[in-house]
Amino acid sequence: MDMRFPDGFLWGGAVAANQCEGAYNEDGKGLSIQDVLPHGLKSPPTEGPTPDNMKLTGIDFYHRYKEDVKLFAEMGFKVFRTSIAWGRIFPNGDEETPNEKGLQFYDDLFDECLKYGMEPLVTISHYETPFHLARKYNGWASRKMVGFYEKYVSTLFSRYGGKVKYWLTFNEINSVLHSPFMSGGICTPKDELSEQELYQACHHELVASALAVKLAHEMMPQAQVGCMILSMPIYPLTPAPDDVIASMEADHKNDFFGDVHVRGEYPGYMLRYFREHDIHIHMEPEDKEILKNTVDFVSFSYYMSVCGSADPNQKAGPGNIIGGVPNPHLKASEWGWQIDPQGLRYTLNRFYDRYQKPLFVVENGLGAADRLVRDEEGSLTVEDDYRIQYLNDHLVQVREAIEDGVPVMGYTAWGCIDLVSASSAELKKRYGFIYVDRNDDGTGSLARYKKRSFSWYQEVIRTNGENLVSPENS
Repeated sequence: MDMRFPDGFLWGGAVAANQCEGAYNEDGKGLSIQDVLPHGLKSPPTEGPTPDNMKLTGIDFYHRYKEDVKLFAEMGFKVFRTSIAWGRIFPNGDEETPNEKGLQFYDDLFDECLKYGMEPLVTISHYETPFHLARKYNGWASRKMVGFYEKYVSTLFSRYGGKVKYWLTFNEINSVLHSPFMSGGICTPKDELSEQELYQACHHELVASALAVKLAHEMMPQAQVGCMILSMPIYPLTPAPDDVIASMEADHKNDFFGDVHVRGEYPGYMLRYFREHDIHIHMEPEDKEILKNTVDFVSFSYYMSVCGSADPNQKAGPGNIIGGVPNPHLKASEWGWQIDPQGLRYTLNRFYDRYQKPLFVVENGLGAADRLVRDEEGSLTVEDDYRIQYLNDHLVQVREAIEDGVPVMGYTAWGCIDLVSASSAELKKRYGFIYVDRNDDGTGSLARYKKRSFSWYQEVIRTNGENLVSPENS
């Protein structure tokens, strides 16, 4: 098969503000929920910032973005996905006027990207709800969040409408079901949060997302807005019909979010679930009309697949926020995430069959404990052939999906430069093409070094995928 990708394919990389910027209290920025999550999902939030929180400094992208964007340009990025830290624009989230210094930082960042012909792909809310909104309003459990978000997105569109063509409303919006504080700023402990409260919060986010689409289409007719889903295909553990139905029902929990974003209404299977679990979503009179503002494309993260089983004795394995039964046919990464390149082709086909919208793979990558070594020329690097293999095999499957007829807009490798992990708050779990000299104990020079995968991905982009090696040839 010809491995060359379609002309105009958007090659690039992705980061999140809270995992790379640092400068958590500079230039008027307010605290975000990430500033009180020093151990990721491992423990509850603290009362305030603590010295062991790696995200407070991140990789100092806030001060070094020009150096980093230049390296991205050297790889040939056509697109760079980042997020805007809500607390840089509205420090508490409920102010009347925005913070000019925060707005100026993203002006400068986007200008730097555009200087190299690199399109910004901007996530409006990426796990960084202002901490004040979480404490005062209980985050997205409150309807008031819709108004605060609407003001925030209106400010962004007004300021950056001429610079940003591609927008995502919420990162991995379905993750709120599994991590209500990190994903939704909901302070109620997860084991005390009722399904009624949780799905009401989901409704608030879905309404806010649709309002963002509406505003974008009115204020920036040339822009495209997508939803962003945490995708994790759920295969039946066995062909037993009970396992097949259990997998379908587990998929429905995630499909629900994409279905509302694309179809503009609640799907029947979710209405049934609400009936059977005594959940009553409160809707304002205008909500059904608002939800009809549907997205232009569907974007998603993909790292692994899991299995579904009706057997309550089957134990879940480690995963990217969403649990699931391990697949006995797959190997796993150092962090226990099962590696399934073909699952990406399956996901692309499944989403396109379901939605008939362009798709964008905006997160995919391998977290590993990289080791800095000297190459034959004496330069410091990381010999990350394992990452090259992982990305090659997944990109081959993206090409297979395109051959299947799926319109894929682009691919942004996650953590294109090393950053702090969202799930574990570690820096030793590295994803990047660029090594950052910082350790989990806070030591390190923050110097940047190109890994072996840097030149490999540079060649992938230069040849538009021609250098990829299909499994039968590897």
